[in-house]
Amino acid sequence: MNRLDDLNSWRSDWRGLKVAVLGLGVSGFSVADTLAELGADLLVLAEKAEPELTDILDVLEVRHLSGTVSTPLEPTALNDALVEFMPEIIITSPGLTPNNPMILWAKTKDIPVWIDIELAWRLRDKSGKVADWLVVTGTNGKTTTSQLLEAMLLQSGQRAIACGNIGVPILDAIRDPLGYDCLVVELSSFQLHYLGQISPVASAVLNLADDHLDWHGNFDAYRDAKAKVYENTSLACVYNVNDSATEALVENAEVIEGARAIGFTTGIPSRSQVGFVEDILCDRAFVENRAESALEIATLDDLSQIGVLTPHLMANVAAATAMARAVGVTPEAIRSAIRGFRLDAHRIELIAESDGVRWVDDSKATNPHAAAASLSSFDKVIWIVGGLLKGVDLSDLVDRFKDRLSAAVVIGAQRNSVIEALQQNAPGLLVVEIAESDPNAVMQAAVVAAKKLAKPGDTVLLAPAAASMDQFRDYAHRGEAFAEAVNIELGEI
Repeated sequence: MNRLDDLNSWRSDWRGLKVAVLGLGVSGFSVADTLAELGADLLVLAEKAEPELTDILDVLEVRHLSGTVSTPLEPTALNDALVEFMPEIIITSPGLTPNNPMILWAKTKDIPVWIDIELAWRLRDKSGKVADWLVVTGTNGKTTTSQLLEAMLLQSGQRAIACGNIGVPILDAIRDPLGYDCLVVELSSFQLHYLGQISPVASAVLNLADDHLDWHGNFDAYRDAKAKVYENTSLACVYNVNDSATEALVENAEVIEGARAIGFTTGIPSRSQVGFVEDILCDRAFVENRAESALEIATLDDLSQIGVLTPHLMANVAAATAMARAVGVTPEAIRSAIRGFRLDAHRIELIAESDGVRWVDDSKATNPHAAAASLSSFDKVIWIVGGLLKGVDLSDLVDRFKDRLSAAVVIGAQRNSVIEALQQNAPGLLVVEIAESDPNAVMQAAVVAAKKLAKPGDTVLLAPAAASMDQFRDYAHRGEAFAEAVNIELGEI
């Protein structure tokens, strides 16, 4: 029997297990810290790492080989060290692609590759209180939905925390001495690609659309990674009624007997669904007579306290509500959580309104599906678009929303592809190209151009449909630059 088959508890014997940890970000460090406590034989390998983390590894007497942010280590040095170490298992940063030489080498040697999520699942009994896992994924909206679900659980009096792809590292959560009643685990497609077997009580795929095709290779591989979230679910598989692909994933999933398929919708809910009847959020899934009755949860006025009321927000609230109801959270607790919840910055955030023009920051819209949620929320749009396209074509997005576009301001390193999509699918649309590359200059020029074009009733919308790292540190930096440029141009600062 493989030794790893017996390692399913904090109290299992992890001593001496040869583990290579690939990557030393927040999650990689939590893996090393956890396994050092358990007595594993560790080697941490990273192209670059923060000095404070390597200093702590030295204190923990954990072997490591890494470069720095300014002087990354050559991949060949890492590969050679890995081969020499010959681990029994590799725990990788999910950012490493399946084509990374170290991952490919592991495959040739039949060495299992985990991520921190699978390790946390095996170690989840550390505190003695084993938390229920509620797992959320999707192309867009997973962070907001996870945060909403966390707020609903907390409002119900449960000890809960959002972790995984957001918040604290999941291994820090399972090592909390008090334990948790529920973990809300947000998972990206990268994490799901590497994920082994877990068994959540509730799981959700919020939506599916082209994203990260450069990483996964094709849409089928991306979809198959997302599908893993439903496997072994015990209570509720939550899917998007308005996205048939998510329902198909539920239909094909191997779940634990008794698990129910629960739909969420921005329309009127059918039986076993959560949705909206006029301006009321209703539950027709977790009521006794769901064939003929519905339970009122909240109103659109309650939802509008969160931020700009959009169909995307309504869908996220309905999804979180479905998962919360699956584990018994009362309507009163859900309503209270909704009223007190606020969106993170850069998610369809109203920055300013002046002379009849709204300025909205949705820098978090890093793919076409997310941009579509923004574009569908406004009737007349001056669209600031562009960045790193991640192998995705914007043609379908432009064609779908061309009638809402008053003009487009194109930024980013891949402007030619964006401009081509606009010219082919929205001929005659006024397009302004911003050639600057300095982050502040880019946004200042984009905002100046948008102000010249905007008329009363327009929304100037930063929804780039692309990643930000060509010109900015991340999507937050891009949004901050936009907000600063808007405030300067409008004379607010």
